[in-house]
Amino acid sequence: MGLPQSGLWVKKLWVLLEVAVHVVVGKVLLILFPDRVKRNILAMGEKTGMTRNPHFSHDNWIPTFFSTQYFWFVLKVRWQRLEDTTELGGLAPNCPVVRLSGQRCNIWDFMQGNRPLVLNFGSCTPSFMFKFDQFKRLIEDFRSIADFLIIYIEEAHASDGWAFKNNMDIRNHQNLQDRLQAAHLLLARSPQCPVVVDTMQNQSSQLYAALPERLYVIQEGRILYKGKSGPWNYNPEEVRAVLEKLYS
Repeated sequence: MGLPQSGLWVKKLWVLLEVAVHVVVGKVLLILFPDRVKRNILAMGEKTGMTRNPHFSHDNWIPTFFSTQYFWFVLKVRWQRLEDTTELGGLAPNCPVVRLSGQRCNIWDFMQGNRPLVLNFGSCTPSFMFKFDQFKRLIEDFRSIADFLIIYIEEAHASDGWAFKNNMDIRNHQNLQDRLQAAHLLLARSPQCPVVVDTMQNQSSQLYAALPERLYVIQEGRILYKGKSGPWNYNPEEVRAVLEKLYS
């Protein structure tokens, strides 16, 4: 449940201080002990697949840590999590989204009877794209018993934000057309399921605390599975385990 407004601002202030200390300490340690800090970041990158991603070397992303852009992005993510309204067994927010044709609809419009609906929130981030084929295999294996929906949200690593070298050159979306254009890039990867975009108010991203990427399974309007927040804990194989258990 959401926090009362006064309590929310206290929490936000505390998170602001936490993130500021984290960035300052991280920057100092990166200067004093660069090899040790890089090893720690690489260990985290192993979980996201960044260390195995052939399109990126560690020099493309590790130097961006503890930068000003890093600070603002981490702060945004941490603040968003404070307003997470979702809980297991609770009603899934029926947020408005937009089809790539421009038609407006809602998340629940993609539910069919009592079939589970897998929600995959993300953008053209390295971790999301690296595991895209893994998600497609989920669709291939379970499309007879479940439905799938990709919800394209704001860019986590926009070229004018916390950017990684060698990443897709997509700037922060200034309007809905920008977001629709970015989401069309996924069509080249043959997603095998509908793709929609979040509104420019980022309603679904906020209510599902989905930035930078996150997986959910809903059934009959209720949350059956709530994945942990990406990039470190974004794991399509957890969805596989949920669907296998549901129909074993």
